[in-house]
Amino acid sequence: MRVESITGEQAQPPLRRLYLLYHELRPYKSRYSYVLETESFERHMDLFVRMREAESCELWPEVTFDDGHISNFELAAPLLQSRGMTARFFITAGWTGKKPGYMGWAELRSLHKAGHSIGAHGWTHKLLTHCSDGELQTELVKSRLTLEDKLGTSVTTMSLPGGRANRHVLDACAKGGYMQVYTSEPRAESLPLGATVGRVTILGTMQSEWIAKLFEPGSRALAKLELRYGMKEAAKKLLGDRLYAGLWARLNRKEPGTDGGEEGAE
Repeated sequence: MRVESITGEQAQPPLRRLYLLYHELRPYKSRYSYVLETESFERHMDLFVRMREAESCELWPEVTFDDGHISNFELAAPLLQSRGMTARFFITAGWTGKKPGYMGWAELRSLHKAGHSIGAHGWTHKLLTHCSDGELQTELVKSRLTLEDKLGTSVTTMSLPGGRANRHVLDACAKGGYMQVYTSEPRAESLPLGATVGRVTILGTMQSEWIAKLFEPGSRALAKLELRYGMKEAAKKLLGDRLYAGLWARLNRKEPGTDGGEEGAE
């Protein structure tokens, strides 16, 4: 069902945001957790339109995508446009126009021209916590400068590959020209945004009815996600990235060639 554009419906959005993180869309169901069926995405967008139009809206939904999969342009962008919505697309710059199944520069320029925001997601999707200083320069600075050169606009936001960061990485992001770093930590944000921005990772099994609970005043749904995130972070430290990535791939039924390989495990 198409929902009419929200343009002009709410002149003063609330000062709290909840950023939702999507990856790949497909017209059919997939066992891989990071793939969302297009029909489900439509229902999510209809939900967000209704929320934004509601006078009682206290937590404003925002849509983001990581990696730069071609489905973001072919499937997601038209659905967003039909609802008067824009999104933030975080792009693995070294894959652009080179890796099969991912967007090229023409698609990115089209998204930017349509009013969507473009941010960086590294050069090769390598975990930044595994990078030397030279590699950080490539992942952070080369990716930003390439995006700016190809799109003709400033790029000041960065999304962490695999959600991995430490103080050294965050400092490198700031020195690399990024005003905000988007994480995988599920939390609501107040405006103005700080240096790090949390997001809720959306999986293929998440129905719009459950997502609606994240926005309900007094709901424990978001708090439960925060608790689960803390447990997952503890598991990463206990197992180490390599063992955790293998476990993550099995639990999420990961497909070859998706989300940057095992290093992309969030």
